[in-house]
Amino acid sequence: MIKIFPGLTRAEYDAIMTTARRIGMRTGGHVPTDVGVEHALETGQEILAVCRHTSANNHPRDGLDRINPVRLSGVRNRSCRFSRLCLLLFASCVLSASLSGQTITDTNWPYYGGDAGGMRYSHLTQVNPENVSKLKIAWVFHTGDVSDGKHGKQRSGFEATPILVDGIVFFTTGFNRVIAINPETGKQQWAFDPKIDPTWDYGDALVNRGVATWLDAARSVETGRACRRRVYEATLDARLIALDAATGMPCADFGDRGEISLRNVPRYMPGRYHMTSPPAVIDDLVIVGSAINDNNRVDMPSGVVRAFDARTGALRWSWDPIQNNNPATTGSTGAARTWQTGAGNAWSVMSMDAEHDLVFIPTGSASPDYYGGMRPGDDRWADSVIALRGKTGEFVWGFQLVHHDLWDYDTASPPLLATLRRAGKNVPVVVQGNKTGFLYVLNRETGVPVFPVEERPVPQSDVPGELTSPTQPFPTAPPPLVPQKFSVDAVWGTIPLDHENCANWIRSFRNEGIFTPPSLEGTLVIPGNIGGMTWSGYAFDPERNLLVVPTNNIASVAKLIPREKLESAAQSGEDGEYAQQTGAPYGMYRRFLQGSSGLPCTPPPWGTLSGVDMNQGTIKWRVPLGSMEYFGGGHDSVPPGSIGFGGPIVTASGLVFIAGTFDPYIRAFDVETGKELWKAQLPASGNATPMTYSVNGKQYLVIAAGGHPKITEEALSDSLVAFALP
Repeated sequence: MIKIFPGLTRAEYDAIMTTARRIGMRTGGHVPTDVGVEHALETGQEILAVCRHTSANNHPRDGLDRINPVRLSGVRNRSCRFSRLCLLLFASCVLSASLSGQTITDTNWPYYGGDAGGMRYSHLTQVNPENVSKLKIAWVFHTGDVSDGKHGKQRSGFEATPILVDGIVFFTTGFNRVIAINPETGKQQWAFDPKIDPTWDYGDALVNRGVATWLDAARSVETGRACRRRVYEATLDARLIALDAATGMPCADFGDRGEISLRNVPRYMPGRYHMTSPPAVIDDLVIVGSAINDNNRVDMPSGVVRAFDARTGALRWSWDPIQNNNPATTGSTGAARTWQTGAGNAWSVMSMDAEHDLVFIPTGSASPDYYGGMRPGDDRWADSVIALRGKTGEFVWGFQLVHHDLWDYDTASPPLLATLRRAGKNVPVVVQGNKTGFLYVLNRETGVPVFPVEERPVPQSDVPGELTSPTQPFPTAPPPLVPQKFSVDAVWGTIPLDHENCANWIRSFRNEGIFTPPSLEGTLVIPGNIGGMTWSGYAFDPERNLLVVPTNNIASVAKLIPREKLESAAQSGEDGEYAQQTGAPYGMYRRFLQGSSGLPCTPPPWGTLSGVDMNQGTIKWRVPLGSMEYFGGGHDSVPPGSIGFGGPIVTASGLVFIAGTFDPYIRAFDVETGKELWKAQLPASGNATPMTYSVNGKQYLVIAAGGHPKITEEALSDSLVAFALP
């Protein structure tokens, strides 16, 4: 750790100098040297500790409230009379409390989404539209963790977004190894291996998206106690692990020698119940959801959300999204019908609002995904965004995005917390996207839609035993970000044979637009189960009130097969995924609609990046993102736009950075217009969200480039790549 003065890191010094420039205090580019500075630093330690603690764990206002005003006044009067530095320390905290959304220290990236609310916005401006084309590779770190899916192992991906805290970069690999590296050089400082079994049936293959961190303010720097800052990882084999951020050693006072089992849930199934997202941390709690395999059974494991004590690992509360459903509460008219399901789990990234003590939970579909006859009613609170009280897990409000899901339309995108100006007032909101292509904007405190939402009639099922929801929620603004209907006239193909085959397929399917339920003859599902919006999420520019959103445009087919015909259908040779849905009267078949070239039947672009004006609820700009020119081999005259998995970030200088496309590039766009300004080739597709930070006055852009575990056409890699200006 680089020290400028005792108790002050280089990163903290940089942040303080940034604050000084903002509030008009000029220091001449050097540390103040007046007589009282060292004494001010020593006695200002409390202020600094609160700044550190609140930037890592809470909204800054919470930390400021904990300082005794009389003591603070005494500190300032006693020690800061001759020094500007103490004032700058305090100003740094005060300024951070005034920034919109959930705020972080400018030079760090302490959460998966940049801040606790997942805004993915950086105040850094060194890299800007004028010089972004000069970005070069600063360093590359190779994890060594790659699996090609052979020898009984799952295939690996690299979907982690690193965090930067206390001058160290922390991230995970698909093997669940946690690695700490130097942010300037990319040199490893430590690594921890939980030794998962890579042969288990993890439905998401070998992936993990990152870690969370917590500072134990009760442990002082002077005592040198281990695990003052902890790094938490939730593993594929269902463990929650706490590590000492300084050494990578397990925290012995957490659970059983640094870990707790997450397997004690109803109907637990090894591998099929797993974790891929970073935990959420609020106050002294660590909160975890789960990922659960699709389409295996009716009664899949419980999707319970749990909070654990950050120090001891003791369970503090739990909440099951669908535990209160039964025929009486769901409105089923069949008195003899048994309500049976599982999942409804929170597999994506959660967001936190410590100021209001709220945790926002995105939930997925109830099991099984494509038949709901065993779970009549809306299946609340599956396919929803939920606000829970952080300290207790108490239900505050819920908003369901899809009623009685039959399409695998999970709430895959993380909730994003922002503040919008509405009717002359600042309104705290939750922005929640869905695979449907809909964006919902909800009041953060009440869950009431900011832009109206209408319940509209939708097509009904003709499958015996199915009870479809009569309506679905349609937001009136913003408009859908992807097509929600697909006709024969719109079919696209690189060659006449592809065009003809795609058209014949569509004619054979039930096809009434979005929310057409699965059928025995096969239903065209538009958008398909990868969106719309996926776990890639979105980024928000609070200066421009602009939401930047990547989307996919590809249709699929969903077909229910009577149980007695499932085996013969699976052996027919028809390409696609067959699943048992054990316990239901029907198995399931699904596949994406692609021509013989491998390219989608839907008209391009197959991937777009959109800028959404969140004040007006309108689309400001939309551009193709990436290319599928070499998907499945070379193709002539393929229009731009690629299916993608990986989210954007936005910087105060007006740049959007995003990778995630089939072609292995990271790109920069002008946030005002969507114009592409720069791109750089990666060792493999960057199926992750990048992050940015500043160390010693230099801004870095970092992206995990490892390829996608389910897209075998993509190359695999183990590279974490950092870019910077020369």
